[in-house]
Amino acid sequence: MPTMFGTLISYVEPPWPYALVYPARGIADLLGPVACTPGGEALSRLVGPRRADVLRALAVPATTTQLVAQLGLSLGTVGSHLAVLRDAGLVTRTRTGRAVRYEHTPLGAALAAD
Repeated sequence: MPTMFGTLISYVEPPWPYALVYPARGIADLLGPVACTPGGEALSRLVGPRRADVLRALAVPATTTQLVAQLGLSLGTVGSHLAVLRDAGLVTRTRTGRAVRYEHTPLGAALAAD
C-alpha cells in the first residue's frame, strides 16, 4: 500500500491486517507544480533556456503531461526536450502502468542544482 506519510513498514502480526507500506512516487504532485528557480544562466547557455527549464522542473519526478501544465510549453516541445536530455544521460524514464515518469540522473541533478 503506497503512503506519503512514512517509509517502509510491514504489518505481519495481529491485530493489523497483513500489509506492506512503502513511499508513494509522485507525492509532490499533491502540493502543486514546482516553481522554476531563476538563475542558472550557465545551464541555459549550455543546453538552451527551455531545455534548462525542463531539466530544473524535474527536481520532482514528473510525466510529460505534468511538465506541459507546469511549464506552459506544447506537448511536442516537452517531448523533444526530454528525448534530447535522455540521450545526453541527464534524465531517465520509468514506466508505471500507462504513465511514464521522468527524473534526473545524478549528472542531471548536478547540472540543475544552483
